[in-house]
Amino acid sequence: MSEQSSPDGFPLRRLLLQAAVICAVAMAVGLSMNYRMVMNAFTGKTVAPAPIKTAQVEVAQFPDPVELQEVQELIASGALLVDARHGDDYLLSHPEGAVSLPLGEIDQRLETFRKEVPADRVLITYCNGFGCPDSFDLGVLLLQAGYQQVRVFEGGFPEWRDAGLPMTGAGQ
Repeated sequence: MSEQSSPDGFPLRRLLLQAAVICAVAMAVGLSMNYRMVMNAFTGKTVAPAPIKTAQVEVAQFPDPVELQEVQELIASGALLVDARHGDDYLLSHPEGAVSLPLGEIDQRLETFRKEVPADRVLITYCNGFGCPDSFDLGVLLLQAGYQQVRVFEGGFPEWRDAGLPMTGAGQ
């Protein structure tokens, strides 16, 4: 029984073994370089990106992620929940006390929002959970608009609802 060969005569089995070894080494290096992030992902925790340091001040480029318990603590101390979902979803159901600022309508609604919400208030953006990037993107835009304390609740609406926390809206 002869071993199969690739078109240039190199044994196919050896080629596949070399490719598997290269992939295994690359995965090991990648996991070792990102161990903390990988472990946090498996336990459901978040990892905040490091702020950029300038000569005078630290400038937050990205909103800090927060988990449900911290969201509740921040709300108790005056933070505002900001719903990044489509307006129809907000009207159907949303956490009690949340305001709607859909990412898709940010250009039309930001000025009004800025007049109603002071730049030093803690804001917590959320959307449809871990697979939804809208809350993060809205958080970045709010930071760029001058808001100083923006957080992202990555568990979003589904985690709030599943925890049995107060909800309001037409579907309640």
